[in-house]
Amino acid sequence: MRFRTFSLLALSLLVTCIISCNKSNPLVTDTPADYYPMHIGNYIIYRMDSLKFINVGSQDTVISYLAKEVVEDSITDNLGRPSFRVTRYLSDTNGISPWTPSIAFMVTPLTGSVEVVENNLRYIKMVTPVQDGISWLGNAYIDTKSDISQVPYMDGWNYTYASTGLPFDVLAGTIPETVTVSEVNSVTGLGDGSYVQTLYSAEIYGKNIGLIYKRFLYSVYQSPNVQYPAGATIGYGLTFNMISHN
Repeated sequence: MRFRTFSLLALSLLVTCIISCNKSNPLVTDTPADYYPMHIGNYIIYRMDSLKFINVGSQDTVISYLAKEVVEDSITDNLGRPSFRVTRYLSDTNGISPWTPSIAFMVTPLTGSVEVVENNLRYIKMVTPVQDGISWLGNAYIDTKSDISQVPYMDGWNYTYASTGLPFDVLAGTIPETVTVSEVNSVTGLGDGSYVQTLYSAEIYGKNIGLIYKRFLYSVYQSPNVQYPAGATIGYGLTFNMISHN
């Protein structure tokens, strides 16, 4: 009788543990296709805030737009793999001016990952399984080391899943199931503060929706000197916050 009672207690604890684990980090993992669905005609509209440094890097300013990303066609990439062309259109924040094409990029959904080529840079945006703690080198295909590299600061970024299955608030409201891809978060430089490089990049995907939020910042600060009496900062930042989708 005592053995039976112990067995029932152990089973109860196991079930409780499974339920608790499912709330924070599901044991049944999702795939990239769940968070990066691609169907011709689908679109997402964002508020896009573009951070720029002006006046020889002595000031910063934010320019805001509406950005509409539309899956427009099925194509093949240079390896012959089925892909999709996505076009980003811009309008003013009131949505009065006509949508104007800004950039096109390519998305290649694979069995175990999703690749995106934008501005001739190929990123590995997601991998299988979608589960907290899974990490990968998302910029592995990008030239970050040669003398002609335009993005050496993207070297070695270790993309990592976090907050899998948890809700996230955007301008469109609360998205009930999301996953965060933490790409980089670092501040480096000289100990006296005369040179500081800041890197931050994270993307949040909504289940059955796609990218719902993105924040990126790259800045390099140089303290005042003879050439720049007020100091100077170079770099840029971008924030995408979903307003609506179909």
